[in-house]
Amino acid sequence: MSRIDKFLWSVRLFKTRNESADACRSGKIKVNSAEAKPSREVKVGDMIDLRRVNINYKYRILQVPANRLPAKLVPEHLENLTPQEELDKLNIPKESLLFYRERGKGRPTKKERRDIDEILDNFDSDEPLF
Repeated sequence: MSRIDKFLWSVRLFKTRNESADACRSGKIKVNSAEAKPSREVKVGDMIDLRRVNINYKYRILQVPANRLPAKLVPEHLENLTPQEELDKLNIPKESLLFYRERGKGRPTKKERRDIDEILDNFDSDEPLF
């Protein structure tokens, strides 16, 4: 058995143990449908629900590692059961944004930056953009 904060860090769902503990304290982590404190013990077969950026990820624990794992070994310890509808939410914002810049295109040019600023200036600051 292992603590949930240590487990989430060891299977690389969080970069640091502190980040995983903070996620537990803020209610973003559930183990077997119950909110989990960072000290909650997990075991093989437990179901983990993780809420991140409006997406609900779901995992099943296959093995509990003793130490932090290399990325290659994570699938041996954790099974991703996240429904495809949740994963599709990652691609939705592209169509709903006022402006879109493809990933990997680098920083906007001076002209593109001015265009973006002009679009944003035309909106009232009281109204949400989305």
